[in-house]
Amino acid sequence: MGTFVITKRLNGYYKYEFTSRKGKAILVSNDFELRFECEEDIESLKNSVEAIFFMRFKSKNGKMYFKVIVNEKEIAVSRKYTTQFLMEKGISEVTRTLQVSEVLDFSLAHDIFPPAEDIFGKEITIL
Repeated sequence: MGTFVITKRLNGYYKYEFTSRKGKAILVSNDFELRFECEEDIESLKNSVEAIFFMRFKSKNGKMYFKVIVNEKEIAVSRKYTTQFLMEKGISEVTRTLQVSEVLDFSLAHDIFPPAEDIFGKEITIL
């Protein structure tokens, strides 16, 4: 089963990635100014699986990728694939698991690790 992972970019905008069950990114969304817009886009995508159109492309260096189009609007772009077979597997993963995928929101986790002072004390020497 795939998973939607919401994160915040360094520029402050939100994005989501649709990842495979092994954790590999399949596609990445456009930027969103607000987190709820990102969540709404995910729900819209889940509810319109029948309307999804996949545009297939080949980059200058020979890698394959696809764009997800819904109602004539580009929603997301896939990662680059080395073969057409792998790209088609990515598309198949999206169509099979999109509707039942869970959403993980890592956009609020500013500090995953506690400050170094809390762990090592105030006397920290960086070599």
